[in-house]
Amino acid sequence: MLLRTTNSSPFGRKTQIAAMRLGLMKDMEVVGSNPMDPDDPLMKDNPLGKMPLLVLDDGRRVYDSRVILECFDHLAGGGVLLPRGWDARLRALTMQALGDGIMDAALLVVYEGRYRPADLAHRPWLDYQRAKILRGLETLLGDPPDPATLDVGVISLGCMLGYLDWRKQVDWRAGFPGLVAWFDAFRAATPEYDATAPE
Repeated sequence: MLLRTTNSSPFGRKTQIAAMRLGLMKDMEVVGSNPMDPDDPLMKDNPLGKMPLLVLDDGRRVYDSRVILECFDHLAGGGVLLPRGWDARLRALTMQALGDGIMDAALLVVYEGRYRPADLAHRPWLDYQRAKILRGLETLLGDPPDPATLDVGVISLGCMLGYLDWRKQVDWRAGFPGLVAWFDAFRAATPEYDATAPE
């Protein structure tokens, strides 16, 4: 298999953590991608031009990170990253949606600063994205999953908090100290997280 991604992508980090945990890295080549380069092979493999992108041995292209994690779970026999029981599965998928949604908003904050001239930055748009992040963190604080149960939701939430730590879209540690302990417990239970740190 081939995985197109970078460690700077929190969504790509999700896939690498999962692949490491499931023992799939030995069967995979990880290749860096640049979604801003129109000549990057990523553009041919994924019409959306987004990473991560998984190329299976039979040539099929799999995207996005949610589908890749489900694919990995299937390859590992099932029931590891995606619980078999409906209630646990629904909660894991909902937590994944929460983590991914916060990461989407956080990426938009980064892109606003990276690709729009400072004098054209739209403050209401940035405030709107940061409000999504803060509401999401408040929801997580109210009912966090077990940080030592590495399912698709916990992986997404851990990568999300790590991305907020790295890019500083909001000061989540000051505003949500209860999540600091959750994140510390996640890192302690998931050595794959630190092994995939951005360079």
